[in-house]
Amino acid sequence: MPRERTKVVKIGNVAIGGGNPVAIQSMCNTKTTDVEGTVSQIHRLEKAGCQIIRVTVPTLEAAKALGEIKKQISIPIVADIHFDYRMAIAAMENGADKIRINPGNIGSDAKVKAVVDCARERSIPIRVGVNSGSLEKDLIAKYGGHVTAEGIVESALNKAHMIEDMGYDNLVISIKSSDVLMCARAYEMISEKTDHPLHVGITEAGTVWSGNIKSAMGLALILSKGIGDTIRVSLSADPVEEIKSAKLILRTLGLRKNGVTVVSCPTCGRTNIDLIGLANQVQTLVEEYDDKDLKVAVMGCVVNGPGEAREADIGIAGGNGEGLLIKKGEVIRKVPEAELLDVLREEIEKF
Repeated sequence: MPRERTKVVKIGNVAIGGGNPVAIQSMCNTKTTDVEGTVSQIHRLEKAGCQIIRVTVPTLEAAKALGEIKKQISIPIVADIHFDYRMAIAAMENGADKIRINPGNIGSDAKVKAVVDCARERSIPIRVGVNSGSLEKDLIAKYGGHVTAEGIVESALNKAHMIEDMGYDNLVISIKSSDVLMCARAYEMISEKTDHPLHVGITEAGTVWSGNIKSAMGLALILSKGIGDTIRVSLSADPVEEIKSAKLILRTLGLRKNGVTVVSCPTCGRTNIDLIGLANQVQTLVEEYDDKDLKVAVMGCVVNGPGEAREADIGIAGGNGEGLLIKKGEVIRKVPEAELLDVLREEIEKF
């Protein structure tokens, strides 16, 4: 479970920290000024299970577009700011529910304070983000001339303390690295040094294949220690894939109950159906049933299928043009192979 001792922060209508469930976040890859395209992508992400969405705000036009986007969506929107403090202020004036900044990139203390003052007036949380790729040179030098978990943590805490010294503590902290073990170590360290909620993830994780493996490993190391209040699975892919992966990671670790878990057997010489195709079809099918809490097994033959599917709520096994519908290891009925998916859908909807 998430750390209960963290402060509670409200991001729009989503509360994080204080033992609240870990929230799933993603970021649009559209141009924010393309209101129609951005809204369309956010709606797809909402449907997939995204709870908080981030958009980039590099220009005043993007900040104004954020206001139009916010009117058409129902999840909180976060403005991602780089370098220009005026964009952070404009984003908040146009309805951002949270802003993401790296105070080191904003400029002078006076510019950071202007952002903080605006956030305080509107009670808007600030996510302080530090990335291993932009770690300050003095902290690299301090810790042996290379990026370290210690340096990342010190950088993040320095920036958080800067904002706290300006009289504001409505903060979320994020420290990211593409080095899985370094990232996990950094989160473990910072969780002992702050009670601000933590946004966790492995940055620049990669493609769907490599990014999912790295993210799953890193997030398992972090979340299993009770660390993390929001997560993002960073993938070079359609952002919807990030949501699918995040949900599965949370379900696998027991941090989220709703949703259908699919288990399927590896192919072997006994398989007489397109098991790979069938398993992928089932995985796609169950994604629309987030309100269900059950396990579905997809087995490749009728020999071992019933036994192997015993721990699943519902199972299907196929071969030689026909298939079996299984419940808790018991064969319920035999159906033509072509009807397996339809029968499975009916059973899921009854569950």
